[in-house]
Amino acid sequence: MPGENLSRDEARERAALLSVDGYDVSLDLRSAVGDGDEGPDGRAGAPRTFRSVTTIRFRCSEPGAASFADLVAPSVTSVSLNGRDLDPGEVFDGARILLEDLAAENELVVDARCAYSRTGEGLHRFVDPEDGEVYLYTQYEPADSRRVFANFEQPDLKAPYRFEVRAPEGWTVWSNGAGELADGVWKFAETKPISTYITCVVAGPYHYVTDSYTRTFEDGSKLEIPLGAMCRKGLAPHFDADDVFLVTKQGLDFFHDHFDYPYPFGKYDQAFVPEYNLGAMENPGLVTFREEYIFRGKVTQASYEARSNVVLHEMAHMWFGDLVTMEWWDDLWLKESFADFMGTFANVGATRFTDAWITFANRRKAWAYRADQLPSTHPVTADIRDLEDAKLNFDGITYAKGASVLKQLVAYVGQDAFLEGARRYFKRHAYGNTRLGDLLSALGETSGRDMSAWARSWLQTAGVNSLTPQVLLEDSRVRELAVVQEAPGTHPELRPHRVAVGLYRRTAEGALERYARVETDVEGPRTLVPELAGADAPDLVLVNDDDLTYCKIRFDAASLDTLRGHLGELTDPLARALCWSALWNMTRDALLPARDFIALVLRFAGRESDIGVLQMLHAWAESAAVHYTAPGRRAEAGRELCRGASAELYAAEPGSEHQLAWARFYARVADAPEAFELLTGLLDGTTAIDGLEVDQELRWAFLEPLAAHGVADEPVLAAELARDDTASGKRHQVRCLAARPSAAVKAQAWAQVVESDALSNALVEATIAGFDQASQRELTAPYTEKYFAAIERVWRERSIQIGMDVVRGLFPGLQDRPQTLAATDAWLQEHRDAAPALRRLVLEARDDLARALRAQECDAAAGTR
Repeated sequence: MPGENLSRDEARERAALLSVDGYDVSLDLRSAVGDGDEGPDGRAGAPRTFRSVTTIRFRCSEPGAASFADLVAPSVTSVSLNGRDLDPGEVFDGARILLEDLAAENELVVDARCAYSRTGEGLHRFVDPEDGEVYLYTQYEPADSRRVFANFEQPDLKAPYRFEVRAPEGWTVWSNGAGELADGVWKFAETKPISTYITCVVAGPYHYVTDSYTRTFEDGSKLEIPLGAMCRKGLAPHFDADDVFLVTKQGLDFFHDHFDYPYPFGKYDQAFVPEYNLGAMENPGLVTFREEYIFRGKVTQASYEARSNVVLHEMAHMWFGDLVTMEWWDDLWLKESFADFMGTFANVGATRFTDAWITFANRRKAWAYRADQLPSTHPVTADIRDLEDAKLNFDGITYAKGASVLKQLVAYVGQDAFLEGARRYFKRHAYGNTRLGDLLSALGETSGRDMSAWARSWLQTAGVNSLTPQVLLEDSRVRELAVVQEAPGTHPELRPHRVAVGLYRRTAEGALERYARVETDVEGPRTLVPELAGADAPDLVLVNDDDLTYCKIRFDAASLDTLRGHLGELTDPLARALCWSALWNMTRDALLPARDFIALVLRFAGRESDIGVLQMLHAWAESAAVHYTAPGRRAEAGRELCRGASAELYAAEPGSEHQLAWARFYARVADAPEAFELLTGLLDGTTAIDGLEVDQELRWAFLEPLAAHGVADEPVLAAELARDDTASGKRHQVRCLAARPSAAVKAQAWAQVVESDALSNALVEATIAGFDQASQRELTAPYTEKYFAAIERVWRERSIQIGMDVVRGLFPGLQDRPQTLAATDAWLQEHRDAAPALRRLVLEARDDLARALRAQECDAAAGTR
């Protein structure tokens, strides 16, 4: 990574000096097929490479000045600047090409050998084990297009691009623009001015399905958009392209209705690609997704809703991010926060997933709350010093908190003013770059509000507030109700909140229902809600009812007692989801013992109607047992969850998605011989549960706990791979192999990930997931010292994506003892000069560990009362 970083100051200096008129990029990808991984000089073990020839036409505001182009490549054959040949050995250092004595108008031609990637960064090459076919795709954000062609790698140096690609015979190639094959070369239409990181190439024998979208506008004009969707041939039998196209068309209608700016990028292809590091990427005209969104087995509606949300999130980027792009990564929120908000907004407004705000409140906000309490938390508008900072800031703050803040903004200014502000923003800055003030200016115009104070509180400060009701009763009525706002000492900002306060009581039929609701503005440490004075005494007060603002909800004592006894009786699913989220935050904050949270899940989760909420409860309950339960009670908590999951599995409606969710949860918490016997019986067919179809994906879910507890050995896993000899099956097998309870297995997994770079990004991820098993704390204890000895070298030698996977995934969080905390502190103390991004990852892991220890103390104290 040294030499590949780009600072904000360098980017600003270059943007002030240069402007780009256009790129011609020619790639020869015929080397993607064939035996061996030899480089251009034939050395065995050298990276497999392809030829990349780039012509850049650009202007310089100060003739005679010097600058640089970006390129990360094993070698450069030639460099020509304004017809003058430069010595590659003198001007290319492996990451940058020095450009001296620039003219007012310039032409740079770079002929290079670039490397195919196995880490999902740059041009990723995947060989399908099922049929030996090779598939390629690019992934660039924030700065990996320079691994494929020479360029000026920063978002504010936009330009049009013309790509041409030579590919193996029989392949199809796609890029941002429409393409055609002529004389053995795929040539693509010139793009609109876009940033380097959203250019894209996908190539290979992909299974490709087409459709079209037509829109007639009020003025009589017509827009026709060719639609395409693709995946590996091996996944074609599982590919429900019709549903992808349905959501795509619904989204295009929705955004045209609300944005008043026609989709500007011609065609709309969507590629589901293997070994993808992200959920998806918004390349205009060619969106890429992780292929796990093609479901090989039965999944719940929550999975389809999540896929729909991602499709719409990426589509929103066509306007927020691609048409109008942030100037530098400081304002990453200008695209990601808006796309995250718009994904749910459109899901509710345009598709069958009308309850998507429940998922947002329960799942997306949980991500935000965690990120906003880490020592690395930052304002939504962040201070991004360089590209390593940028890579780490694709986080819960930029996405989910930013989206939550926008939801609060809609409540603050009104939906009409919000959308009109967006429309003006698109028209004013189309194909340009913006900063925070550009959007605030448009919103201020349409709302009539001064946006600067709102922005200071919500976008330029970090931390999450907690809101707690205070209720005084008199003669079975509310005498006074107030909302108390608190902030952590590290981030003491008290913000203005537009909230709804709901009062709930139990009915004669036993339901817990809302009977009063008031919207009010909460400001400062304590806000009275006079409209609720005189109301009947509530059983439950829910601050932030309907989830209008971003805050941690707390409860008064009476409300908490009501939830302990009657949470399952809450009839409104959003209110129920908000209460579950609040209880989970209390558990993480060591205000509610983990045993109490687990008891609530075991008592009420079986009555949860929303499948997404149920699956989130499963994840939280498992985490509570593994991380937040007092060590002396872990075994008992595990048995409780296993017994509870078993009971709910048998009680669930046969064939229902709830049955499937409980089956998967049962496998995750299985920890006793009778559980292993049931899973084994379900796998070999000697046992059946009415309605439960054990498809291939569920088989692997059952095999992992059996492998982790020594019940399924290597021959069993090899036999399962023979049954499912696919890329997906290989990932599952690798995870299960690494999960086995053997010192030799752990040593091998560690060596494969930490000491070697032979594994692809997907297999690194699978190996790490298998290595770290909650039931194997003693087995992995020796790796604490090895972890701290290795991570700086790993960060220095491996790509940033693999470095992040290793540092996060192998942190010894399951060694949850004060000694591990001390070892972490010692590393941080001794490595003050380590890369800031690396230190951030370790600090975040340390915070999770310290939080777990506090929660364990809370749980232990509850056992002594």
